[in-house]
Amino acid sequence: MNENLKSFLDEKVAQYNRPEFIANDPIVIPHLFGKKQDIEIMGFWAATLAWGQRVTIIKKCKELIELMDGAPYDFIMNHEEPDLKKLLHFKHRTFNDIDTLYFIAFFRYHYENYASLEDAFVPTDGNYSPFRGLGGFRSYFFSLPDHPHRTMKHVSSPAQKSTCKRLNMFLRWMVRKDDTGVDFGIWNKIKPTDLICPCDLHVDRVARKLKLITRKQTDWQTAVELTENLRQLDPLDPVKYDFALFGLGIEERWGIEGILPEL
Repeated sequence: MNENLKSFLDEKVAQYNRPEFIANDPIVIPHLFGKKQDIEIMGFWAATLAWGQRVTIIKKCKELIELMDGAPYDFIMNHEEPDLKKLLHFKHRTFNDIDTLYFIAFFRYHYENYASLEDAFVPTDGNYSPFRGLGGFRSYFFSLPDHPHRTMKHVSSPAQKSTCKRLNMFLRWMVRKDDTGVDFGIWNKIKPTDLICPCDLHVDRVARKLKLITRKQTDWQTAVELTENLRQLDPLDPVKYDFALFGLGIEERWGIEGILPEL
């Protein structure tokens, strides 16, 4: 792998993996909380709702928090049936009240049995891999009786050949550990080296410009290919380069305005 490319991307990680960028990113939502379960719940929800303009995503997540009385975990675990009525009009794009109520039902079910959402991703034998972890999570998430079929479109799986961008972004937030204060690093059973890079439109575009992706289509194998190439730059923490690729795409508009460096 080109040493100039590594040096360039390391500089971009340092530029964008900073607290100053939290306020304008959906990761600001879990940063509103200190309790682990609140961070997990609203981190997952913010990642799930992360399509469209970031300003709107953040606004809708804050609306959802307000509907849960500012304390998502406490609301989920202690609400009574009448308390759910105020959630019946929550909507963000194709995510509606049916989906909202099922998410609440799942979280209550899970936290009645486990202290952390991490346990929902780790197989019972403890042998985590991204394919098993994300696929198993989706099966578990929809294991409650009479789950709404429509809600299944909001939680992806590698088995569907999806890039699983939102789940991979959520896992990055929960798993990565460094001293910048952006990602939380509150999970320990899944390691940073096990993560897959979130492959959204901006990351995909920049990665192709840098020849970190050669696959024509964009699917699960594309995200794996990208991560394997990033692993050559940093075997222990390949997904830190998500900061660089996303920053170049959305802040510096790479691939849109034709800006490319000499590497």
